[in-house]
Amino acid sequence: MLANTRRRLRVRRIPDQAGMTLIELIIACAILLILASAALPIARFTVIRTKESELHRDLREMRDAIDRYKDAADRNQIRVELGSEGYPPDLETLVKGVQLGASSDKKIRFLRRIPTDPMTGQAEWGLRAVQDDPDSTSWGGKNVFDVYSKSQGVAQDGTKYSDW
Repeated sequence: MLANTRRRLRVRRIPDQAGMTLIELIIACAILLILASAALPIARFTVIRTKESELHRDLREMRDAIDRYKDAADRNQIRVELGSEGYPPDLETLVKGVQLGASSDKKIRFLRRIPTDPMTGQAEWGLRAVQDDPDSTSWGGKNVFDVYSKSQGVAQDGTKYSDW
């Protein structure tokens, strides 16, 4: 009789279900939470590092355009305003372009567009003239010798973006 009872129990017994218990589910969620919290700071630094490299590239591009304008002015390839010392009057002049020589109808452009400052999200840049102090935050308004970011933020290396 005992053997018959065992057979009935085996027949009535529900097969083992494949799945996770509540404890296993909690442990799995905790591990995922720890991994996600470790990855979040890395993602933030990656975004900041990308913006900083964009800022370096944009400043280099604009400064290179200013230098090419100055070189063309020094070689008398373009007309410049008296007293400008061969620097462009503003950044827009680098985009619009200037005529080559007095008799030529050709224009030379130095920039395709004024880039957007990745730190401020605006296409406004701080400008310096030759007459301005190197650390000046106000532009003399006559010519563009240098550009800088108007962001007041601090880079990952501890320097201010406006000092780049």
